[in-house]
Amino acid sequence: MLAIIINPKSGKSYFRAQRIYLWKLLRKRHEPFTYRVTQYPDHAIECARELVEKGYDQILVLGGDGTLSEVINGIMRADLTPEQRAKVRFGLMPRGTGNDWGRFWGLTKNFKRSLDLFFNGKDQPVDVGCLTYWRNGIEHHRYFINSVGFGVDPLTCKYAIGLKPYIGSHHVNYLFGLFAAFAKMKPIDMQLLCDGKEIVKAPLFTMNIGNGPFSGGGIRQNPTADPRDGIFNSMFVEKPTFGQIMQAIPRLFDGRLTELPFIHSYEGKDITLNTKRHLQFEADGILMDIMGPCEVHCLHHALQMTVPQYC
Repeated sequence: MLAIIINPKSGKSYFRAQRIYLWKLLRKRHEPFTYRVTQYPDHAIECARELVEKGYDQILVLGGDGTLSEVINGIMRADLTPEQRAKVRFGLMPRGTGNDWGRFWGLTKNFKRSLDLFFNGKDQPVDVGCLTYWRNGIEHHRYFINSVGFGVDPLTCKYAIGLKPYIGSHHVNYLFGLFAAFAKMKPIDMQLLCDGKEIVKAPLFTMNIGNGPFSGGGIRQNPTADPRDGIFNSMFVEKPTFGQIMQAIPRLFDGRLTELPFIHSYEGKDITLNTKRHLQFEADGILMDIMGPCEVHCLHHALQMTVPQYC
């Protein structure tokens, strides 16, 4: 059974045309479906959980990376057996600002092509990340599909979101936000462990744990990350000099960023960040606040996604 979850605020200038086309296509295919329109933050989590618990095993998301991330959280939190969850598949019709998850699969804002891929693509098992943290002695979990970032990353998202009312939803928001974050970021003392081994113990300036290779509207922080291989690709940067920042800027989008000697790169399934300070992070572009420490785990082939046949 097919369910559609729509964020009307993502790419809203084209929303009406996209929805009309989708409804016509579904009628032509004689495809029974139900749909939900999100109304507030985390509403997609509630919708996805409700729908899969009712037996809907196909979820089409009309929205950006944040909406998709909420849907993933809803599916992962649903009261399902592992066998039931393994039968749920999701697809994406990108409508957001960054489109970092869709970019890996060749999904663009060409909504007709995205829908064709959803109905005629193949099912691909994909990894899901789970961030575990504690607040007031209670364990919490936040799932993510594309990446989770600390330091400059969440600051960049914060400033990019703040720019939307002035210049609209464009991926260049992240570039402007990145420059502002460079100026404002204060390093956080951090011990980083990967698969139980200490990687670095130093002040954190920025860090990104990638399930997919893109973040921040096409920046390739972890260019070799693959959401099918069961491991994270991650990068960590201590406080860079102005010269090092100037070295990094031309490499943000071309995959050569991790070649710079001051950027620590590593791979692993389980990553622990030890800090006693307040820690802000972004998961698929959604901002959250926690107190350290936290643990990040890779859940191999946790869900199924409909992807192009050539992937």
